[in-house]
Amino acid sequence: MHPDSLFGASSRHPYDALTPDRVLDALDSIGLIGDGRLMALSSYENRVYQAHLQDPPDGVPDIVVAKFYRPGRWSEAQIVEEHAFGTQLAEAEVPAVCPLVIGGTTLHRFEEFFFSVCPRRGGRSPELDDFEVLEWIGRFLARIHTVGAAQPFVERPALDLASFGAASREWLLGNQMVPLDVQADWDKACTRALEVVAASPLADVGKGIAQLRLHGDCHPGNILWTPTDRPGGGPHFVDLDDARMGPAVQDLWMLLSGDRKQRTLQLSGLLDGYEQFRSFDRRELALIEPLRTLRLVHYSAWLARRWADPIFPANFPWFGSSDYWQGQVVMLQDQVEAMEEEPLNV
Repeated sequence: MHPDSLFGASSRHPYDALTPDRVLDALDSIGLIGDGRLMALSSYENRVYQAHLQDPPDGVPDIVVAKFYRPGRWSEAQIVEEHAFGTQLAEAEVPAVCPLVIGGTTLHRFEEFFFSVCPRRGGRSPELDDFEVLEWIGRFLARIHTVGAAQPFVERPALDLASFGAASREWLLGNQMVPLDVQADWDKACTRALEVVAASPLADVGKGIAQLRLHGDCHPGNILWTPTDRPGGGPHFVDLDDARMGPAVQDLWMLLSGDRKQRTLQLSGLLDGYEQFRSFDRRELALIEPLRTLRLVHYSAWLARRWADPIFPANFPWFGSSDYWQGQVVMLQDQVEAMEEEPLNV
């Protein structure tokens, strides 16, 4: 079944009501007066806007970024816990962009929306073929994890097979999101891939392998790089929206790309920097492909669950077709082979 069969084209989404005027009204409700210049920034999970302010209060810059959280995704307590983690990182002088404290709090409510405001940060994606850049990022990831290991999340979930893998598979099948002509092949490939994940060392996370608070979605798009010849230059980590408990390697593997030799060199650079500040358990290298497999299954469910949001059909028009799901079958089969290979070794 194509997603349109589950979510009709006429279905309204809460974000339909988030007009520019309401964004400015929300800012006004916490004493931030916009001058009318408002720009939507690239974001799928939430809605994010850059706003120019008139005479902002002390401690608030002239240009801010307002983030309106997707209704129903996180509870208030879970968002507050994310903000507290970001504040702890900032206090440890880790360059993570976190919300401003306005009116004594970082989280605000306007009608049905939770929202936060943070300073604008510029930058570009890091050059991940540059060993020095990788080493620099590795050092800051170690510092993030040092803060993350100091205490656990209480409200936020863990990255595990049950939530990312099994629950995603069951939801997709239960809601008939996989076309019938591909469903049997996809179910077989997904079931086999999750069986291999279940037999991997991922089952030891939280037992023999440490579990800590993570960035959770540390791909190159969530790292802003600024020239190192300027004050404060280097990486700035943004978007802690997916912060959760999990193994340290989760924040490293999404920065690896290319063939095995390239990924090994990239990982070597990251760990050279990482281990200047924090030890790394080499057993976690065997988790890279299982984690990649879970993300693959979770990504399909993420797209399907968000299909009522108009921004998703507009930006992912290929999702739901038989060709898409046949491609997923091939990728899951490839992942089984990858999980059965020797892990990267540096």
